[in-house]
Amino acid sequence: MADDIPKQYLTFRLGNECFALESLVVSEVLDVLPITWVPLAPGHLRGVVNLRGNAATVVDLRSKLELTDADAGEASCLVIVERDFDGETIAVAALADDVYEVVEIAPADIAPPPDMGLAVPPRFVKGLAKVGGGFVMVLDPDRLFSLEELAAHQRP
Repeated sequence: MADDIPKQYLTFRLGNECFALESLVVSEVLDVLPITWVPLAPGHLRGVVNLRGNAATVVDLRSKLELTDADAGEASCLVIVERDFDGETIAVAALADDVYEVVEIAPADIAPPPDMGLAVPPRFVKGLAKVGGGFVMVLDPDRLFSLEELAAHQRP
């Protein structure tokens, strides 16, 4: 069945947590580019970067996923995610600490997110998948990078 075919996922780190995004939504990974601050933007939006002449909104995933910055180093890369907004493909640049590798995960190997004990808001997590010796949180790009979420203000 088509549902049993493994999909490729880009795995990356934010703090001490490992995450994955389906590779189909990721167009590239870049070193952090100069970020231009945008006044009055929500706290999880760091600004915009020049991506080959086009502005790409920079999402601070640590902030968006409500992760602590206590032991945080500087983000080392931008994961460029392509999203379709009203028929137009827009690039969104997500800050990540490190990118690991592309792995294959079968849909059957993604367990639903637990009801408690998750390090991030469960609405952004499709599920947990075992990769190597640990688990990765498979993120839902449709929720994480929706227009509503990109514009939503962080709670104080």
